[in-house]
Amino acid sequence: MPRPVHFEIHAADPARAIAFYQAVFGWRFEQWGDNPYWVVITGDEGPGVNGGLLPRRGPDPDPDGPVSGYVMTTGVPNIDETIAAIEKAGGTVALPKTKTEGVGTVAYYRDTEGNLFGVLQPEPGMTPS
Repeated sequence: MPRPVHFEIHAADPARAIAFYQAVFGWRFEQWGDNPYWVVITGDEGPGVNGGLLPRRGPDPDPDGPVSGYVMTTGVPNIDETIAAIEKAGGTVALPKTKTEGVGTVAYYRDTEGNLFGVLQPEPGMTPS
């Protein structure tokens, strides 16, 4: 069956968004030629997907509006350390961390651009998928 192979982050301020994701997850960003588009490299090992970052076209997301796209969740080894990094980098909580039996602990945040994303610390022996 088809699986996701790429994601995109839309940003009012691409430099600010790049700084946020580098600080929180250590992702690498490479500008694609002279285009206002950056390839996002999320890692070199294990399951995962790389993506892109580009200037937002249109207004920023309404923080109280419904989600109008996919929400990407990133697996992390320590959710408390990740939450601290998110908040230090300027992210804001959308849904506090919650433990789900058989899955792990998940939290949802907004990045500096107002985009919603999740972080998941899987239960021991589980791998995020």
